[in-house]
Amino acid sequence: MSARTIAIGDIHGCSIALAALIDAIDLQPDDTLVTLGDYVDKGVDSKAVLDFLIKLETRCQLISLIGNHDAVMLGAIDYQLSIEEWKSIGGTATLQSYGESERVADIPVTHAKFLRSCRLWHETSTHLFVHAAYDPERSLEEQDEATLLWQGIRDDVPGPHVSGKTAIVGHTSQKNGEIFDAGHLVCIDTNCWNGGWLTAMDVQSRRVWQVNEGGRLR
Repeated sequence: MSARTIAIGDIHGCSIALAALIDAIDLQPDDTLVTLGDYVDKGVDSKAVLDFLIKLETRCQLISLIGNHDAVMLGAIDYQLSIEEWKSIGGTATLQSYGESERVADIPVTHAKFLRSCRLWHETSTHLFVHAAYDPERSLEEQDEATLLWQGIRDDVPGPHVSGKTAIVGHTSQKNGEIFDAGHLVCIDTNCWNGGWLTAMDVQSRRVWQVNEGGRLR
């Protein structure tokens, strides 16, 4: 089997789904796995998701992007944002996964270190990967961080990127559980934590794997 580049959409604390998805794709050491961010919040076990991703770094070429929820979690860890700000976007579930006390101090240093190591974007010769969206007229190096992390595509899908590469994004949850494919842009956040699916896509072959929150393969 030749090396693959596989993207995974927003995980949001769905640790059982993540483990089942990795089993389903039969991950190999030469594969590049690009996770699109939002590992935490909303779902029930963000702690286990981060533990799992840290272990994955030894199993394949892992490229982890940071999502807006991950960035807010880091802001709370660094006391740049209040706990209430974090809780308002789903942080309560994350804190509860670390213990009943719901203290930031209970978050392991290794988890914060992992999130700090996450990238804002990734690109190959044919594809670009960002968490949320992009300015089609700017190179990835010139992108505004707020656009990469926070801009939705529900009402305004960005046009083809100036590079000509296909964009693989998450962030804008597809409530119907189906991948959004605009040709030049593919969104694979398929709403796992809220009744949808966790999606992985081999970006070259376009093969797709999906599992639900309980780990059932679609």
